[in-house]
Amino acid sequence: MNAKPAISVLMPVYNAERYVAEAVESILNQSFADFEFLILDDGSTDRSLKILQQYAAQDARIQLTSRPNRGLVVTLNELLTQAKADLIARMDADDVALPDRFARQVEFLQAHPEVVCVGGAQDWIDEAGRFLIHHAEVEQDAEIQPLILTGQIPINHPSVLMRRAAVVQVGGYDASTYPAEDLDLWLRLGEVGALANLRETVLKYRQHERSISELKQIEQIQQRRQVCERAWQRRGISGQFQFQETEPWRPVDRPSRCRFMTLYGWWFFNRGERDAAIVYSLKAIRALPFALEGWKLLGCSLVKPLPQPDPRSAPQPPISRS
Repeated sequence: MNAKPAISVLMPVYNAERYVAEAVESILNQSFADFEFLILDDGSTDRSLKILQQYAAQDARIQLTSRPNRGLVVTLNELLTQAKADLIARMDADDVALPDRFARQVEFLQAHPEVVCVGGAQDWIDEAGRFLIHHAEVEQDAEIQPLILTGQIPINHPSVLMRRAAVVQVGGYDASTYPAEDLDLWLRLGEVGALANLRETVLKYRQHERSISELKQIEQIQQRRQVCERAWQRRGISGQFQFQETEPWRPVDRPSRCRFMTLYGWWFFNRGERDAAIVYSLKAIRALPFALEGWKLLGCSLVKPLPQPDPRSAPQPPISRS
């Protein structure tokens, strides 16, 4: 590896023992190998640190730090100060990067010097790694900017590759905006350069009950409104916050959990995956035991013949990931 790598990969870790090995391996197995892998264990109380130490002993690209818990945004900014490369990649400890992610994103940034941050499409997976849906993102700056100014997030945080100079120019992450620090960063980066997404899938994005996005979704809405208002003021425009006009893009309470688990369960059933359909029917029933939807899914999953899956069709997100 060169003294100055092409990419600095930033991955904060907190109690991710179930997923962190797969996340680490997905980075180490990138086809574009010129990177440093900066991992900070933020005071994990499970086996995360032990797992990370084993990988760090095997690959010199990994630079592992461990300290008491200080929270996500402090951790991200600390990792930024360690970064040597001109390009910054984000990664979460529960996701999986596709092998050509870095190669595709580096090529794109080289061809588009005006772009300061590029993400990409994702395949959403569950806690067991089962495919849920493919999620495309809008690709052009002219499409992305109007969305972020209304509080939506058309750029997936752990999928991005950013220019370090631009991130430093806007001051890095703002801890006061957590858990909407990603939207706040996109808004500020969008004021110094263009934003983009690749059409190609770059990440398997994991959905599970303990993720920050699910645990803090209500708080995120409040913070998103505030960071939008700050952006409107900085840009001298009159904006309109639209997040509250959309349904949640993932479960936030028991009724929405029942709805999503039932929806995913039917998708599995219609794809001919009976066991997964049964798992999701039970999830729906646990969320709302007296709702008929989960019991109907369970009954069909147990006894009804499976349909022949249509390879031309694939489930789409039930709603926009705003």
